[in-house]
Amino acid sequence: QVQLVELGGGLVQVGDSLRLSCVVSGEVQKIYSMGWWRQYAGQKREFVATIGTTVGTSPDYGDFVKGRFTISRDDDKNTVTLQMNSLTTGDTAVYYCAAAPGLRFGARLESQYYYWGQGTQVTVSS
Repeated sequence: QVQLVELGGGLVQVGDSLRLSCVVSGEVQKIYSMGWWRQYAGQKREFVATIGTTVGTSPDYGDFVKGRFTISRDDDKNTVTLQMNSLTTGDTAVYYCAAAPGLRFGARLESQYYYWGQGTQVTVSS
């Protein structure tokens, strides 16, 4: 069993930066590809970013990111981080951390993720 807890959400202004962290517990994180997703009220989840387990594999991002977000992982600390810069009101959503077991190169499909955190609210105000 894997537990994921997202930290770092909150209220920021347009243009600000925010850093989300996901703390993984229960099993060894390094065997999972990890990802961040977000969900607008009343809509399905949207892929934000993913990072694999294989050294040298490049992270992958949703098209809307456009170089503003960076995903990273620290397997020694069992954490995955999403650094978000140049935030816009369109980034307002609940952000979820997720783990995809058995995948080494990241995962872009929601169905590939088996474990999910409870989500953290990010609100960007103008």
